[in-house]
Amino acid sequence: MTQQPDQPIAPAPREIPAGWYPDPEGKPQSRYWDGDSWTDQLGPLLPPAPAQPVPAAPSLAAAFAPVALDADGMPVSDRSRLAAALLCFFVGVLGVHRFYVGKVGTGILQLVTFGGLGIWALIDLILILVGTFRDKQERLLVNW
Repeated sequence: MTQQPDQPIAPAPREIPAGWYPDPEGKPQSRYWDGDSWTDQLGPLLPPAPAQPVPAAPSLAAAFAPVALDADGMPVSDRSRLAAALLCFFVGVLGVHRFYVGKVGTGILQLVTFGGLGIWALIDLILILVGTFRDKQERLLVNW
């Protein structure tokens, strides 16, 4: 079949059709694979598939960037979570971490009861480390 001058030329396919592969003999052409064997059908050399961009991994610095709002859209505490965790770990039985976040009343209770005999201070340490501890204004301690 010959092509008439008024008929447009079909553009090359943008995607490689199913079954068409580069010639196994290394010739500059493509050959059809029917699922069992190579056929005698030949075609032009197909362009390689476009490379998909690889998404960049988030940087470690992004994990420690200061956060202004929590998941619910509420403002977070301006107090450091790391400082509260260290205070709770080393002098938690004295309630110093509660004084640090502004909870003076419960800080005095922890001071008098030696951190609830250590149990209350241990629970506070766990809450600080998992990010659910709150300051006096009920704002989460999120930023390290």
